[in-house]
Amino acid sequence: MRYVNCSQQARDYLIAADPILGAHIRRLGELRRPMREDLFSALVSSVVSQLISKKAAVTVFGRLAERCGGALTPAAIAGLTPDEIQSCGMTFKKAQNIHSIGQAAVSGRLDLAELERLPDQEVVRRLSALPGVGEWTAQMLLIFAMGRPDVISYKDLGIRRGMMNVYGLDSLSKQEFDGYASAYHPYASTASIYLWQLSDELTGSEGLEQING
Repeated sequence: MRYVNCSQQARDYLIAADPILGAHIRRLGELRRPMREDLFSALVSSVVSQLISKKAAVTVFGRLAERCGGALTPAAIAGLTPDEIQSCGMTFKKAQNIHSIGQAAVSGRLDLAELERLPDQEVVRRLSALPGVGEWTAQMLLIFAMGRPDVISYKDLGIRRGMMNVYGLDSLSKQEFDGYASAYHPYASTASIYLWQLSDELTGSEGLEQING
């Protein structure tokens, strides 16, 4: 299993670049957050998971994978009708979006292999053009499916909450967010993992919360 990079090298860089966040990183040590092995299944899972509980999402995703014969591939998804996808326990709109994503991957309009070679912002642009996929979802895929090392999302409520807790802030503008995050590059994905953990610790919430889009 692959994990998001929280290596000693990444931690040492952040500790030196930002002593305030660095103190928490030193205390927490290496965090291990698993990645998805397959970009397409991660993409489908992200759509399935929208606006439902994690437990429900796992159930629905499992049913969909079973309906695909255990291999959730673009061809398997494109070979189902939206009605068949919906029968796994989701809204018809989600089912339509998932079916469209499968068709896009099969036809080549969505070239998953090419995405691996593109810069982060272009990946976000292309994924955000898919039905049911917004900027936040694309950024989460960059971190947890593609292993990109330098991604942090202003649209993630958990990251914003963690940052406000770390720096003792009552509010956080986009400009302020960018100012703090500037110290994290080129390991912003590592910083994101720690900010999620600190949000969880200090508020009892769960990370990966989308604000909008």
